[in-house]
Amino acid sequence: MRKVTKAIFPVAGLGTRFLPATKSIPKEIMTLVDRPLIQYAIDEARAAGITEFIFVTSRGKSALEDYFDHAPELESALRAKGKDKLLEVLETTNMDSGAIAYIRQHKPLGLGHAVWCAQRLIGNEPFAVILPDDVISAEKPCLAQMVEAHEETGGNIVAAMEVPPEKASAYGVLDIAEDMGSLVSVKGMVEKPKADEAPSNLAVIGRYILTPRVMRQLDRANAGAGGEIQLTDAIAAQIGSGQGVYGFRFRGQRFDCGSKAGFLQATVAFGLSRDDLRDEFGQYLQDMMALRKAAE
Repeated sequence: MRKVTKAIFPVAGLGTRFLPATKSIPKEIMTLVDRPLIQYAIDEARAAGITEFIFVTSRGKSALEDYFDHAPELESALRAKGKDKLLEVLETTNMDSGAIAYIRQHKPLGLGHAVWCAQRLIGNEPFAVILPDDVISAEKPCLAQMVEAHEETGGNIVAAMEVPPEKASAYGVLDIAEDMGSLVSVKGMVEKPKADEAPSNLAVIGRYILTPRVMRQLDRANAGAGGEIQLTDAIAAQIGSGQGVYGFRFRGQRFDCGSKAGFLQATVAFGLSRDDLRDEFGQYLQDMMALRKAAE
């Protein structure tokens, strides 16, 4: 079985839920504490052994490309001032020449289409897909957990978590054949079902390890739910093909940073997890809650 060394990052979206901020900056550059969303995704991929990073972008994403470039003037200024710790932080944002490839998605035809745009760079290898909107706090990064599981199972693996039934219509939902604990064998996948039609409450979130057969399925895919080419449909087509499809209950907490509420929740959680922020920020939150209770 070939190791998973390539990852696709679909970052072509307009980020309209965060207007007006995203009028001038890509959503993926928005900062969670002191790092942009895309940095969390890249760090997770690196920890899982990914060495080739494929960004599916669109018009207006040049700031995203610049972020991973070297900044000689800034580095020189920091070095001259002896700010070695900041230089070390800056080093984590640099990517070697050729490590990142940028592919344009010219029309917003859905996640499946965005992944398909990278097919020539994937070739005949298994690959990961990471949605930067989904930020996952975990002792062992989510994708690293999935890579370990994939080494045992092969096939296709999607990250999954339980959601309330009333929220199932916002996700792709798994129809479970066999529940094996952290792994479930999948016999079907339904994209954004109505609450009373969902086959389970186990929803797919933005981490995938897929076989190249999924790309071939996307090559002939038709529009699905919402008039878009759905990645879920292409994965579901692999069920029964000899390439298994599994759901993976990851260990960690997922934050939907594609929504304002989720972004704020992640900011609080990540802020409180920081040694340099925990005391001051925690005290502020306590004071705010005390004022709120007093006002009631």
